[in-house]
Amino acid sequence: MKRSWIIIGIIVAAVVIFFWTAYNKLVTANEQVDNQWAQVETQYQRRFDLIPNLVESVKGMMAQEQKIFGDLAEARTKYSGAQTVNEKAEAATQVESALSRLLVIVENYPELKSSENVQTLMSQLEGTENRISVERKRFNDTVQGYNLMIKRIPTRWVAGMFGFSAKNYFEAAQGAENAPKVELTK
Repeated sequence: MKRSWIIIGIIVAAVVIFFWTAYNKLVTANEQVDNQWAQVETQYQRRFDLIPNLVESVKGMMAQEQKIFGDLAEARTKYSGAQTVNEKAEAATQVESALSRLLVIVENYPELKSSENVQTLMSQLEGTENRISVERKRFNDTVQGYNLMIKRIPTRWVAGMFGFSAKNYFEAAQGAENAPKVELTK
C-alpha cells in the first residue's frame, strides 16, 4: 500500500512539473514574440522619423508631387492609430508603397539625386529598410517557434488550457510584389 502511494506521488509530481515547465516555456515564447515585434516597430519608428526629413528636402524642390507627400502623411497617421500587429503591418505596407513612389521620383530628378541632404537621407532610409527586413524575418522566425510549440503535443494541451493561441506572421500586403508606377508627365 505504501509503495503505491509513493508511485502515485511520483506520477502527480511529474505531471505538475510537466505543466509548470510547459506553461513557463509558453509564457517565455509569447514574450519573445512580443519583444521581436517591438524590434520591428523600433525600426518602423526610425523610418517614420526619417520620412518627414526626406519629404521636406524633396518638397522644396518639387511642388508638383503633393499627392505622394499626402499619401506618406496619411499612411504614417494610419500606422499611429493601428492597434493590432496586423493593422500595423498593413499600415506599414502603405508607407512602403508611398515611399517607393517617392524614391522613384527622386531617381528621375537628377537635381534631387545630387542634393546632399537627399543623398544622406536616402542612405539612412536604405539602411533602415534593411534593418526592417531583418527584424521582420526575426519576428517571423520567433512566431514560427512559438506556433510550433503550441501546436505540438503535449504542450498543445497546456496551451489550450491556458488560452495560448497561434500568432500571425508578418506578410506583405497583396500587390506588394508589383513595383509602383509613377507618372511624371502630369
